[in-house]
Amino acid sequence: MDATTPGPLDSDLLDREDVRRALAEHDFAAAFALIKKYGGLSQNRIASACRLTPGKVSTIISGNQQVTSVDVIRRISDGLRIPGHLLGLAPRSWEAEPVAVPPQEHSGGQLGTAEIPWQPAATVGLAVDLTRSDLVMDRRAVTRALASAAVSGAALLDPLEGWLRPPARSASPRRRGRLGVGEVGELDSTARAFRAWDHRYGGGLRRKAVLGQLSEVAAHLDEHQAPHVEQRLYQVMAQLAGTAATMAWDSGLQRGAQNYYLLALRASHAAHDTVFGANVLAGMARQMLYRDKPQDALELVRLAQDGSRDTAGPRVRAMLHTREAWALSAMGRTAAFQRATAQAADCLASARPGDEPFWIDYFDEAELAGVTGGRLLDLARQDPRAHAGTAASEIRRALNSRGSEAGRSHALDRIGLAECHFLLGDLTVAVEEVDRAVEAARSTRSNRVHAQLGQLYPYTVGHSASRPVREARDKIRDLLSN
Repeated sequence: MDATTPGPLDSDLLDREDVRRALAEHDFAAAFALIKKYGGLSQNRIASACRLTPGKVSTIISGNQQVTSVDVIRRISDGLRIPGHLLGLAPRSWEAEPVAVPPQEHSGGQLGTAEIPWQPAATVGLAVDLTRSDLVMDRRAVTRALASAAVSGAALLDPLEGWLRPPARSASPRRRGRLGVGEVGELDSTARAFRAWDHRYGGGLRRKAVLGQLSEVAAHLDEHQAPHVEQRLYQVMAQLAGTAATMAWDSGLQRGAQNYYLLALRASHAAHDTVFGANVLAGMARQMLYRDKPQDALELVRLAQDGSRDTAGPRVRAMLHTREAWALSAMGRTAAFQRATAQAADCLASARPGDEPFWIDYFDEAELAGVTGGRLLDLARQDPRAHAGTAASEIRRALNSRGSEAGRSHALDRIGLAECHFLLGDLTVAVEEVDRAVEAARSTRSNRVHAQLGQLYPYTVGHSASRPVREARDKIRDLLSN
C-alpha cells in the first residue's frame, strides 16, 4: 500500500459490528477512530486517501464537525475502499472489478454469459450450482459477496437476447420421475408463501429456506417428468429464483441477486412464461436503477416489452411503463417520464381483477401512486420547488390506499413523504413523518428500508437548536444502530 491509497480495508474490520454501525450512521468520528485502531491506518493516511486535510480529519474525529456532504462520503468510500452499501450509497465503480469465482460454484461458466445455452437442462445445472455454493457460504464469503457488484452494460445485455428465442430442448437421458400434479401444487403454494412474506417484510431472514426449496425443485427437474409437470416445475423454479434474487438484493448481495434474476429468467424461458420473464427483467432494471445505470435499465425494460408484447396484461404493461418512467426520470428526461407515467395509468385503468397472474396483483392504483411519488421525489432532489409538493401528494395518495400491512412499501412511502417535507422546508410536518417512518421501518427486515431511512439523517443535521429535529435525529440513529 502506498501513502495515498490504503487499498481495501480488511474484511474482518468491515465485519465488526461497531464499524458497520458507525458507517451506517455516518458517524465518521467513531468510524475513523476504529479504522485507526483496528485497521492500522494513521490519521494522515486516512486524510490523504479521502482527499481531506489532516486537520479536517482531526476535527471529524474529535466530534467537532459532522460529515453531511454526499461528495465527501463518496470520497471516503472510494479512498478507503468501503463498499457503497455500508454507507447507504449505490455500489461504487471500483466494486465492479472482477471477482474470482471458484470453479465449483459455476461449472458451466459465469451466469448470463454466452457460453451457457438457453436450454432447460443448462438451467437446471445452474440452479444446482448456485444453490449448492450459496447454501454453504460462510461469513467471509458473505463479506466478499457484499463487496462484489452486479454486471452491467454489454456484458449483461447482449447474452439476454437469447430470451427472445424459443428454448432448445435437450435430448440427454435422465432418471424417470414420478412427481404428480398434487406435489407440484404444494411446491407452488410454498413458492407463493415465500414471495408474499418477502413482499411484506423484506430482508434475507428466510433466504436459506427459499434456496433449499429451489434446490429441491432443481432435483425434480433433473429427472424425466411428464411434460405438463415439467413446465409447471420450471414456473415454480422461476418464482423461487425471483424471490431469492429480491431477498439477496434487499440484503446488499448485488452479484448474487443478479445471478438469481438470470436464473429466474432462464427458468421462465424454459416454461414458455414470457410474462413472468418480463417481470424478471423489470426486477433487473430496478437493480440497475439503484446502481445509477438508467440506460442499462431502459434497455432491460425495452427487452421485457418486446418479449411480452403479445402476452402481457394491462397490469404488467403498466408496471413496465413505470420502470421505463423511472429510467427516463433518472436520465433527466422529464417530459418522457411524464408520458410513460400517463401510459402506465392508461394501462392500469383497463385492468380487471383475476385476469392476470397472482404475482402482479400488488400493482394497483396505490402502487402506481407510490412509484410515481418516488420518481417525483428523485426529481425534487434536483428541483424541490417544482416537484416536492407533487411528490408528497402522490405518496399520500398511496398511503391513504394501503395501510401498514403493505410492510416494506408502506415504510418506503413514509420515508419518502418525510423527505418531501424536508425539501419543502416544513420541519414540523417532516419531523412528524420521521416518527411514522421510523415506526414503519421497525416492522421490516429490509436493508433497503434502512438505507433509505439513513438518507433522511443529513436533513436532521444543522438544526441543533430545534428539539423536535434533534429527537428525530436520535430516533433514526437508534434504529439504524440496532
